[in-house]
Amino acid sequence: MIRRRHAGLLALVLLLVLGMLGRAPVAAADELKPGYLELTQTTPTTWRLVWKAPLKAGLAGVATPDLPPDCVISAPHSALVGVVVATEETVTCARPLTGREIGLAGLETTVSDVLVRIAPLGQPVQAARLTAAETHVTVRAKPDRLNVARTYFVLGVEHILTGYDHLLFVVSLVLLLRTGWRIAKTVTSFTLAHSITLAGASLGFLGLPRAPVESTIALSIIFLAVEIVKSDGVHLRWSERYPWAVAFGFGLLHGFGFAGALAEIGLPQGETPAALLTFNLGVEAGQLIIVAVTLGVVAAVRRLAPQQVGRATLAAAYVIGGLSSAWFIARTFV
Repeated sequence: MIRRRHAGLLALVLLLVLGMLGRAPVAAADELKPGYLELTQTTPTTWRLVWKAPLKAGLAGVATPDLPPDCVISAPHSALVGVVVATEETVTCARPLTGREIGLAGLETTVSDVLVRIAPLGQPVQAARLTAAETHVTVRAKPDRLNVARTYFVLGVEHILTGYDHLLFVVSLVLLLRTGWRIAKTVTSFTLAHSITLAGASLGFLGLPRAPVESTIALSIIFLAVEIVKSDGVHLRWSERYPWAVAFGFGLLHGFGFAGALAEIGLPQGETPAALLTFNLGVEAGQLIIVAVTLGVVAAVRRLAPQQVGRATLAAAYVIGGLSSAWFIARTFV
């Protein structure tokens, strides 16, 4: 009786986690919620301010640039670019910004964060990340050049952990392959592939329309869910014999999805290589977290209720397939 209870509970753990993902809009895809605030100094007293507020982040019309009192904003221009409200302004400050705070008023009422880039004239670029708890940042005289790396690394981790389609793709790979070494090689292949297309698309060398990319990403998850259901553990399917090839091919598509997400907020000028590299490293770190958690759940089921592993895996595959099918329909026909 005890073992049966453990079996039922453990079999439901993964299903509950996957079910929680259903709370996200079915069309949710590669949407980076952070806003982007950039201050670029053009003369000793003037700055170019760019403020990008994603509509779905709840920032547009709520959070506004907050500068020192002696800074005067002129020539404001706003436009809707895709799903982002982009505002560009000229700012004139009577005193240098060094040692003073800049930030966003109203950010404390949201649950979003904002990437900040400050480029003083003739000095190293500074980068920071604002949140509801830390709405302002101090402009430093000697900036930490690792700020861009840290900021985009965290962004990469957050994106893979909250990007439900990519998350389910990695979970599906784990459930299909089962063993650590095969999973490691396959996830590495996936990372290599999406790194190629992410870099190429972000730098303007490659490009695909976003809508069909997002629909195909949903199809890639459906494909893996079907493969999990059809796997019998004896007769290896093509996806089980050559998982690295499957992961590489679909990884190329997922890379275009990552690039579309980054395009919403933009990459910091002058630090694009560092931002791309650390964003990718953050994605990889997030993938490893997903792999570790999924393997942990599977190991717990296998240890406490080995007879339930097959049922739990099958049920999880149906949940994954159902969610990804809903995403495919929403992204293709809605």
